Amino acid sequence: MGADITPLVVSLWLINILVDSGGQLAFKAAATQTPSTATGMAHWRFMLARPWIWIGGACYVVEFVAWLAFLSLVPLSDGVLLGSINIVAIMVAGRLFFQEKLAPLRVAGIVLVSIGVAVVGLKG
Repeated sequence: MGADITPLVVSLWLINILVDSGGQLAFKAAATQTPSTATGMAHWRFMLARPWIWIGGACYVVEFVAWLAFLSLVPLSDGVLLGSINIVAIMVAGRLFFQEKLAPLRVAGIVLVSIGVAVVGLKG
């Protein structure tokens, strides 16, 4: 990306990170708010009646458009590597919003992915 960084590219990248993470968090909220007594189709009916599943779906529609726009402006190899920061954002958000554990190996993975994204983003 390096010299090709424009405000539009950065904006599309940030939108992608936000809506992808938001979609994952919304789906997780939909899945975890379902009563444990609901199984099979009752589980799915409960989730479909809640707003979280629809918010997650809407996030993915926005992400699809933002991702296409982003990829139209950067090389595919850079775009895919830069998009991997979503993994970091989702893991951190899972910790913050759902108290999920971050084991030492996962933290090491977060650090390595972050370094890789920084290297790709800063290349000249």
